[in-house]
Amino acid sequence: MEIPFRAALLAWLAADPALSGALNAIVEEAPARTALPWLALAASAGADWSVKDRAGRELRLALELHCRGDRPESAASLVAAIESRVAAMPRTQAGFELVSVQFLRSRAEQRAANTRAILIEYRFRLMAA
Repeated sequence: MEIPFRAALLAWLAADPALSGALNAIVEEAPARTALPWLALAASAGADWSVKDRAGRELRLALELHCRGDRPESAASLVAAIESRVAAMPRTQAGFELVSVQFLRSRAEQRAANTRAILIEYRFRLMAA
């Protein structure tokens, strides 16, 4: 379920006109040659969350936003749009049902050349359809 979920999440994020208009890429891993800003799935890990009659997974997933800005709040509206879109992901998907979405933590850092990296981590619980 992890791979189909990752694909569904990326497709859901990319289908948002505001996000796709503000980001140069929404991809599964860091793009080799893409101008800032971009969003990537940084990492994911899965664990069993099955019940007696249905397979289930608990996925912990990190999204990483790379952008430019010299002020801490420069990416605040973009992060809010990403968080809002993730929370609104449809519960019924092909092959699985999204049971819960929980924000876990975020981390932001200023990097060289006036760039920023913001990591947003979630826990998703899925049941097989």
